[in-house]
Amino acid sequence: MKAIVQEGSGSADVLHLREIDKPVVTAGHVLVRVRAASVNALDWHSVHGGKLMSAAASLMRQPEQPVRGVDVAGDVEAVGAGVTQFAPGDEVFGGAPAAFAEYALARESGLVLKPRNLPFEQAATVGVAGRTALQGLRDHARVKPGQRVLISGAGGGVGTFAVQIAKALGVHVTAVTSTRNLDMVRSLGPDDVIDYTREDFTRRGERYDAVLDIAANRSLSDLRRVLKPNGTLVLVGAAKSGGAAIFLVEAGKMCPAIDRTYPLSEGAEAVRYLGSGQARAKVVITM
Repeated sequence: MKAIVQEGSGSADVLHLREIDKPVVTAGHVLVRVRAASVNALDWHSVHGGKLMSAAASLMRQPEQPVRGVDVAGDVEAVGAGVTQFAPGDEVFGGAPAAFAEYALARESGLVLKPRNLPFEQAATVGVAGRTALQGLRDHARVKPGQRVLISGAGGGVGTFAVQIAKALGVHVTAVTSTRNLDMVRSLGPDDVIDYTREDFTRRGERYDAVLDIAANRSLSDLRRVLKPNGTLVLVGAAKSGGAAIFLVEAGKMCPAIDRTYPLSEGAEAVRYLGSGQARAKVVITM
């Protein structure tokens, strides 16, 4: 099968389209014929991290994986012994290592059935970004209907999910983004949008029950300034667990936003674009 293989580190130039062996189905796993895979910051850091990422993988007792990608959507090709939730032909999405390939092997627990109303390209974007946004708002900020929330970095992959999830949770949303992202972010339904290139949101005098900082371009003192006395500041990091974001999609309350799609043969360009700082919403690789 064809896959995007990392050969070295330092830049997206080390990513190459190669022919490699198709994964062998093992017990408790599902072989997915990949239709789309999402590009995440994790992929960029894996390419640029070199020895640091290798050391982290060693500490976590995880084998180094030369094929990038962790978010996937596609058709079940085959299932291993003990798998009961899926059958060949099912349309699924979720997490799978080595997703930038024609086939990927996922744990049964890492996949869910894809809603019929959701294209493969959009389904592939939900995993890391959707979980991160959901965890930040629901689990850490513990937002409640009627509260006021500010989302800094609303135009990125996590940010576009966060705006929609926050609205679905019944809060008043102020989205902070750049000029080039204004129209796209407004289309997601926030109550207020701030262009940070023209206005400093920390000088507005408004206070929020929660601030979800995805942009990571303001100091802690700046962010504290916009919080209510008992407000919560959430600094977004890597996703861990959770999957309720998909139910918002099925209910029509959330629509994954995509900036660009690339064919598998241009996987290196997809990772390069994500790391350029120009990417808004999600970047997807299609097969």
